[in-house]
Amino acid sequence: MNVSNVSVVLFTADLRLHDHPPLRAALERSAAVVPLFVRDTGIERAGFTAPNRTAFLADCLGALDAGLRERGGRLVVRSGDPVAQVCEVAGAADADEVHMAADVSGYAQRREERLRRALAADGRRLHVHDTVTSAVAPGALTPGASDHFAVFTPYFRRWAVHRQRDTLGAPRTVRVPDGIGSEEPPSRSAVRGVSAGLAAGGEAVGRRRMTAWLRSGLAGYEDRHDDLAGDATSRLSPHLHFGTLSPVELVHRCRRAAGPGAEAFVRQLAWRDFHRQVLAARPQAATADYRTRHDRWRTERTAREDIEAWREGRTGYPVVDAGMRQLRHEGWMPGRARLLAASFLVKTLYVDWRVGARHFLDLLVDGDVANNQLNWQWMAGTGTDTRPNRVLNPVLQARRYDPQGGYVRRWVPELASLADGSVHEPWKLPGAERAALDYPEPVVDLAEGLARFRQARGRISA
Repeated sequence: MNVSNVSVVLFTADLRLHDHPPLRAALERSAAVVPLFVRDTGIERAGFTAPNRTAFLADCLGALDAGLRERGGRLVVRSGDPVAQVCEVAGAADADEVHMAADVSGYAQRREERLRRALAADGRRLHVHDTVTSAVAPGALTPGASDHFAVFTPYFRRWAVHRQRDTLGAPRTVRVPDGIGSEEPPSRSAVRGVSAGLAAGGEAVGRRRMTAWLRSGLAGYEDRHDDLAGDATSRLSPHLHFGTLSPVELVHRCRRAAGPGAEAFVRQLAWRDFHRQVLAARPQAATADYRTRHDRWRTERTAREDIEAWREGRTGYPVVDAGMRQLRHEGWMPGRARLLAASFLVKTLYVDWRVGARHFLDLLVDGDVANNQLNWQWMAGTGTDTRPNRVLNPVLQARRYDPQGGYVRRWVPELASLADGSVHEPWKLPGAERAALDYPEPVVDLAEGLARFRQARGRISA
């Protein structure tokens, strides 16, 4: 093994100390390491930051710094172009190597290549580690005729039997060289526009939530994950997005727990990897149709009032509005609510999926380009769904997944007094009762929306 005096570890979406291959490799190969995080001002200028993620990130960086200090180290924080900052820090530390996690977006791939070239020009090496932010690396599984799987089921068959690496413990000691300047880690309190109910971030928080979920939530996941009122999902997605939890560790621990709930949850983790391998192979899918249907979507210009009603949770369809209000309050919503909100926008209102994807990214604390964009495309029928014309009826879905109306009553308090039979269809109330509600009429008749989509696509899947 070649050993260097100093290595830099560039943290990106892997803000943890447990099961961290880049950090472990750097510690094994070097006498000292510089744990570095760069606040990428290019991303900020491009408008891809959001208050909820910025606040959660601040929690994560503070926790990472605290964890490093407990081990004798510290986190170095810089702002600017990540390539320039990494090269500057590597030069100041006289580092021979830089270690980082692989990522999948087009931007991340270009950043990696720029960094590799810049470091090589200075005589330094870049080591990029897989299976840090995914359980199975994007390029590890491919069908014979393509560079990626375009359908989930055959991908999952291979994913399920793929041998994953062992997990790594957190380091006991981290020695950081002196003289490397750093900014103060950002503070959540300095961020404006944060959702009132945004959860806390950081590795310790994530690990506590994971432990509680494995103990009391996982076993019932198969039967309860779509129960909107029961709030029976793991809520681990923000921690996976920021890397305060390792997907490899999570898969291993779920498999040890075993049972139908564990199998169903692991399948969801495989969906996450599936989308990452799609985006790694087709970065343009972040903004362009993966499989075009030649849609002539309505846009901000042609459907402004409908779009605003959807964003504000004032569509007149209670289960859709409940999800959108939860999103605004918490910066998060369960998967079933996301599907219903997305189906309503793209299939019932026939609005461009990019409008919805952008709004979600503006608010979601777990707003991930791969999962967000490709889930929106899946629902719009332009992505990997083998039934591109499916439509989710919000009334039927509400009766199935919120039968007593508890979810709607929680987030649409105007309807809290309604009986179970009326809470999902308040427009059917007698005139006086309907007039007394401070709740809008439906923005569109479901049959009319379905007709518009049928005309556009020519075929419907229920």
